[in-house]
Amino acid sequence: MVLDSNVDPQAWTNHASDAEPRLTPFLRLGSDLGAAATLDQFLSLCGAASTAGCAFSAGGARATRDKFDELMGRLRQRPVGDWTYGRTVGDVVSGLYVVHPGWTDLAGRLQDLWQGRVPPPAAPSPAPPVPVPYTGDEQAGSILCSDSPTPRDPGVYHALEEAAALRAGDAGRFWAWAAEACATWPAVAANRYRGPWDRPTAHPLLVVGTTYDPATPYAGARAMAAELASARLLTVQGYGHTALLNPSECAARYESRYLVDGALPPVGATCRQDARPFRAPEPRGGVATGGGGTAAAVS
Repeated sequence: MVLDSNVDPQAWTNHASDAEPRLTPFLRLGSDLGAAATLDQFLSLCGAASTAGCAFSAGGARATRDKFDELMGRLRQRPVGDWTYGRTVGDVVSGLYVVHPGWTDLAGRLQDLWQGRVPPPAAPSPAPPVPVPYTGDEQAGSILCSDSPTPRDPGVYHALEEAAALRAGDAGRFWAWAAEACATWPAVAANRYRGPWDRPTAHPLLVVGTTYDPATPYAGARAMAAELASARLLTVQGYGHTALLNPSECAARYESRYLVDGALPPVGATCRQDARPFRAPEPRGGVATGGGGTAAAVS
């Protein structure tokens, strides 16, 4: 079994406590911190690129972060069309999930908003590898709300938002509200599984974690590998949610060897993603490649 992008089992179950949880599942998991760290990477890498590579670039990492903060402040005061501050924060966090082409598209939408334009509709998300009959919010809620303890008082979420914003900025506000529907969810699992997690398995499990994941932080993969009776952690140095949606040929080879032959990666094995965000345009034609005519650029 390959477990790609993991949650900390102890945080998911609130350490098997019967007490009312103080935090939502996502705040216990650190999804807000993971998203904030990934957003910082997005802005830093965008700033290191030209506007041809990243439309939102302000010519440097710090300048691009400042530009983002100014845009968020402007949207809190005055939306651009129906693009409110809240909608934009949600779009930013979800836009970090898939690097290619998601990060380039997200940068374009942010630049449109910066210039006071309503962004064009975003491209649909990639289809799941296995067809799912229904993918609405209730599908996730039926698992999250019944399985992982959540504060049941709707009145506490404003305070949770402010606390999350202090430690994780705009991304904290998003993840503070992401489980709010669970406050009034009508069903809770009668006998939800709360451990143990270290029962022996027939074979060691392969745990895969990406270092900058905006939903399931890398710390969750480390915790999962430590909780299981026998597991090996494969680290993917890169960005986005799941190695499946953000390909690494190196990780795919390790996974194939494991599934076909049962061979685990070496202890401490690390892979990189195949393509970095905001790749520089490659020259085509003209003097740069020895060809004739006017040089052009393609991504």
